[in-house]
Amino acid sequence: MIPFYTPERFTSAFLNRKKKNSQREQEVLVTAKRILDDIRENGDEALKKYVQQFDGTVPSNWEVTKEERKQAWDDVDPKTIAALQKAADNIRQFHQKQLPTSRTMELSDQIQSGQLYRPIERVGIYVPGGTASYPSTVLMNAIPAVLAGVQDVIMVSPARNGQPIKSVLLVAADIAGVQTIYKLGGVQAIAALAYGTETIEPVDKIVGPGNAYVAAAKSLVFGEVGIDMIAGPSEVAIIADETADPIFVAADLIAQAEHDKNARAFLFTNSPFLAEATKAELAKQCATLPRESIATAALEQHGATVQVNSIDQAFELVNKLAPEHLEIQLQDPMTYLGKVRNAGSVFLGSYTPEALGDYYAGPNHVLPTSGTAKFSSGLSVDDFLTKTTYLYYGKSALVEAAPHVTRIAEEEELSGHARAVQKRIDKRE
Repeated sequence: MIPFYTPERFTSAFLNRKKKNSQREQEVLVTAKRILDDIRENGDEALKKYVQQFDGTVPSNWEVTKEERKQAWDDVDPKTIAALQKAADNIRQFHQKQLPTSRTMELSDQIQSGQLYRPIERVGIYVPGGTASYPSTVLMNAIPAVLAGVQDVIMVSPARNGQPIKSVLLVAADIAGVQTIYKLGGVQAIAALAYGTETIEPVDKIVGPGNAYVAAAKSLVFGEVGIDMIAGPSEVAIIADETADPIFVAADLIAQAEHDKNARAFLFTNSPFLAEATKAELAKQCATLPRESIATAALEQHGATVQVNSIDQAFELVNKLAPEHLEIQLQDPMTYLGKVRNAGSVFLGSYTPEALGDYYAGPNHVLPTSGTAKFSSGLSVDDFLTKTTYLYYGKSALVEAAPHVTRIAEEEELSGHARAVQKRIDKRE
């Protein structure tokens, strides 16, 4: 069900492996670029062509109407609405604490500097559609943007074969504060958001998950617009000892593995008993899972149980792995938090499953994958703000600084820089 690894074999298989773009990835990039270029050049005409090709039907109107959004509330179970509202409250409360304040440093009446925070004006949120719907994606991406003060939050999601966008997504969008929703998906949606067309205005930043084509499109438009991240397969690492419950451990590994066949799920334990008991539980629980074939494939091909010599060694390996999600199912888990250097989000204790964070608790579930937690962080209010520094010098302050500025400018052979300062000194004299 899930392969067993020694620490050395795990290091060789997962930590020292050099990733190379496959032929498939290259083909995806070429296709995405062709669609992006066509829509950039030909606007709505090209947009309609690709919507027809990939979604089956071109909507009579791109934008979801007020009537459609209102009807969605009647279509969704009130219990689901209540759950989404409570989750939104938690997410809002958590992210509210992230809001920074502009600050000023006044060294004297002649010198003042500081930093201003300003919201990005227009943000596009990509929400996958089709057979599955992800209202949690709407909440996690839109709520921090709204809190940051983004003026226009625009959501795109595909409406395939003439079917409307799932009602639960529209309700989540209303709860989160999304202003505009377009019936668009795939590379064509990224192109419309990045470049604009005759009927769709471009945005300044694009966030949200998608398939390989959407990820490729986001990577290609970066620079024209901002993006949140290029997400790889979802992943979880669990550090557990003999006090952990194998039923819980197996359930959390499966919860990650059911995402898709490329999902990665790892157990690091110093307990041979837990390793064997978890293996048995995986087989038992997968047998009754609706997405059994997906979870089983992920566990067999991209999962691992690593038998470590100590819990310290487990943390050493995990910090090198830098997983998207890290669960610590150890006795007194809070005492181990300081050992975590690299992880997207950490879940402490046996009663804090990663699924709790995915949907409800408050911290964002848009997290760095594929080891990028070593240098990047999960989505936050900061992602929807720009930071502008400012500086004021009076005359006497410039006079005092001038010799030092001109000396450095001359050292770098940029005489124009030195003159820009010296001209002011000469005029004053």
